[in-house]
Amino acid sequence: MIKLSESEIQEKLKGVDGWEYHDNAIHTTFEFNDFKDAFSVMTRIAFEAEAQQHHPDWSNVYNKLQISLSTHDAGGITENDFNLAKTIDLIIEGEE
Repeated sequence: MIKLSESEIQEKLKGVDGWEYHDNAIHTTFEFNDFKDAFSVMTRIAFEAEAQQHHPDWSNVYNKLQISLSTHDAGGITENDFNLAKTIDLIIEGEE
């Protein structure tokens, strides 16, 4: 994958709601009703991430899930990151 330029990243951020770019990754945070709901979503994301062969850096504390996406092999943000971000957003929308 080819690393995206700063301007390409900023343009693509318009297509993913709630994601921000800093520290060479795109980031978002989700809040759920409880730990079970957060973990359930993480499980669905894990299956999709495995299918895409692209895995998030994430952390979970009780009902909050923080996700960071970056393509380490490319040294920055690529299309893979935005594809996974869109998939994650679809999973979250299914929860609402």
